[in-house]
Amino acid sequence: MANTTRTQIPAEVNCFYDRALLDKAIPAFIHNRFAQVRDISANSGTNIIKFRRYGLLTAQTTALTGGVTPSGGQLSVTDMTATVLQYGYYITLTDIVLVQTYDPILTETAEILGEQAGDSLDQLCRDVLVAGATVQYPSTATATDEITAAMKINREEVKQVVRTLKGNNAKMITSMINPSTGYNTTPVSRCFVGICSEDVGYDLDDATGWIPTEKYPNRSMVMQDEIGSLGGVRFLETTNAYVESSAGADSNDVHHVLIFGKNAYAQTRISGKALTNIVKPLGSAGTADPLDQRTTSGWKAFYVASILNANYIVDLQVGVSA
Repeated sequence: MANTTRTQIPAEVNCFYDRALLDKAIPAFIHNRFAQVRDISANSGTNIIKFRRYGLLTAQTTALTGGVTPSGGQLSVTDMTATVLQYGYYITLTDIVLVQTYDPILTETAEILGEQAGDSLDQLCRDVLVAGATVQYPSTATATDEITAAMKINREEVKQVVRTLKGNNAKMITSMINPSTGYNTTPVSRCFVGICSEDVGYDLDDATGWIPTEKYPNRSMVMQDEIGSLGGVRFLETTNAYVESSAGADSNDVHHVLIFGKNAYAQTRISGKALTNIVKPLGSAGTADPLDQRTTSGWKAFYVASILNANYIVDLQVGVSA
């Protein structure tokens, strides 16, 4: 007689908790949504990714002379490398908690870990962008410590950023990583994108020319977390936006608004190992847990973010209203 075993029907546990973790982690990837994705294949023998950028050729405006071969040239190449690193965390649950709690504790744990994973990878990406972007100071400031709280974001500052991006031949964004999947891309209307804090969003609402999303003529293309547009930039709001505490002229906080175009930066993971949930049930530790008293649930991810062209991303530093 043939028995149906776990060989025919694999255990659902890890798959179930993987989904719970991913559902929570993916929507938090705000900074990551507009990155190029250049993953490294698993078992490729390396954790180093190389990005290559070819320089533009200068325009040739001198007419050719008949029968004379002009001087040629050569391509210029800029190579950038980044090392994919591993990040993770876990929670330990005792057998008493598992037996006595009313809550589906492992599901809740997977969701909490997912939020932490999303928060962690989002901040890793954000810090890379802030460290390598072209900086624009507001008003008369020429350094971060000269920025006062009164130097708030406004239409003129945003227009200057857009002028810089256009002058650097930055292309407008036309797609982003779909936050519901974390992999597939979805189209967006052509624009430059800005990522700001809730405090900057508060000031944007008073800026001349500000258009909140509820006044868009077509709301079907509104991005998740988008709050409105100003001067050709569509802004997304997140509490993970970079803020330098007490860094301004009056010991005020300085808020970093990242505004960028297409192909400004990239992220790299290990294919199939981007983000996983690992559950070790009671008894799985063998003699290290002789009385089956501990279960663990954790996440592990391979990740690195890299700026591809600093000319395509501007870090606009501003003060905010009290």
